[in-house]
Amino acid sequence: MYLLGLDVGTTGTKAVVFDIDGNIKGYGFQEYDVICKKPGWAEQGSEKVWELTKLVIRQAVTESRVRDIKALSLSVQGDAIIPVDKNIHPLHNALLGMDYRSKEQADFCAKLFGERELFDITGMRPHPLNSLTKILWFKQVLPDIYAKTYKFMTYADFILSKLGAQEPVIDYTMASRTMAFDLRSKEWSNKILDTLDVDINLLSKTVPSGEIVGEIKPELADELELPKGVLLVTGGHDQTCAALGAGVIEENIAIDSHGTAEVVSTAFNKPMLNDFMFNSYYPCYCHVKQNMYFTFSLNHVGGLLLKWYRDNLGYAEVREAEELGIDAYQLMDSKVPKGPSSVLILPHFNGSGTPWCDLDSKGAILGLTMATTRYDIVKGILDSLTYELRINIETMKEAGITINELRAVGGAAKSSVWLQIKADITGCKVVTLKVREAACLGAAILAGTAAGGYSSVDEGVKRTVMIRDVYQPNENMYKLYDEKYNIYKDIYGALKEINKRL
Repeated sequence: MYLLGLDVGTTGTKAVVFDIDGNIKGYGFQEYDVICKKPGWAEQGSEKVWELTKLVIRQAVTESRVRDIKALSLSVQGDAIIPVDKNIHPLHNALLGMDYRSKEQADFCAKLFGERELFDITGMRPHPLNSLTKILWFKQVLPDIYAKTYKFMTYADFILSKLGAQEPVIDYTMASRTMAFDLRSKEWSNKILDTLDVDINLLSKTVPSGEIVGEIKPELADELELPKGVLLVTGGHDQTCAALGAGVIEENIAIDSHGTAEVVSTAFNKPMLNDFMFNSYYPCYCHVKQNMYFTFSLNHVGGLLLKWYRDNLGYAEVREAEELGIDAYQLMDSKVPKGPSSVLILPHFNGSGTPWCDLDSKGAILGLTMATTRYDIVKGILDSLTYELRINIETMKEAGITINELRAVGGAAKSSVWLQIKADITGCKVVTLKVREAACLGAAILAGTAAGGYSSVDEGVKRTVMIRDVYQPNENMYKLYDEKYNIYKDIYGALKEINKRL
């Protein structure tokens, strides 16, 4: 049996064909743009995304040279909203999760319901990233489009409908990110929708992840070089699918997805809606594994901060790396000093992420002397980003969520130096995975389970998710880093008022 996993992200879409054991047989990828017409706006041509998604499916299938693909499922970016007509034709560009034009609507919801009450019902704090606030924006600002809309869709129900789903359906993970979904009853919240005068029929039917919802349209099967009858299976939010593809289907394990930003996601067995979760801006929503729940921490600048250093201060490293024929980041890795850096860096170059979510916070470099080298600064970046990670791990523990193991994916997973730093600072075991395309693999596991290739997602994970390398904490290094960490924890509070004044 062969399976197809899609990952429709914010700036690119990819497709991977897997065999039943999780081996990659074919791959396709295409990038697309984000349209920023005004500050705080972020749109996307969803029809263009659909066309490129078809292209990557065709690329992956052609490369795989297999014809007996049984089922497909998908991982998608969160919180985008697309108004469509009955032919699933977009009536407006998608408003992406990063589009904050609906701040007025989010503030209105906070006052109308109360932030804490909304969190208690939905697991989501009122925020302009939430899909419901974007629907309200359409209702208030573009009433003509609102009146013509058949459904307001996320990319999850949009792509499945385009592929041939029998009716518009949205999986629980995506529905529970909208701020319109009752987390306990697992249904759209009549209380919220009725109070806001939003017709429930404007939203797709909610179903669990891993449900068969139709077969691919015959004409599309021909176009995409797929066999007739490929099963369409509900997938999930990209973070939850990546977690499944990393084997995060039990408590105390987290996936550390470290690219431009750093997102640490973990799962648990009952809804966590306590004050620590609320005050730390941790969402609580459904996992793709049924009857599990999910949250994540966010650092806006992960690899982006190293890129900032490379592009603004790292000219010498770039030149030397070019001469050696290696990547500049590899060169920096090889030259950073051992142990804690003498330099501490507050990595809030784009405001802070969780647990503070302080948009007024700014970056800072502390501890500079005439003896400081460029590589002390690089090491300070690696250390301080990881101190930020530890703050979130400890805050989650206060909320009742313990993390003992980090499964690393993304660009940082290529750096053995940084992975060991993560283990030494957090005290967690850090592992890398054989399959780096965790979101696509998670989608494929859902597809394979629905198609009968696996008896459960647990069996799918056991069969496909393989550990590559393991990094254990060094006790002596942990003690050294702990001294610096106790200083680092005070930096944000000490600079908070100064940064507001700046």
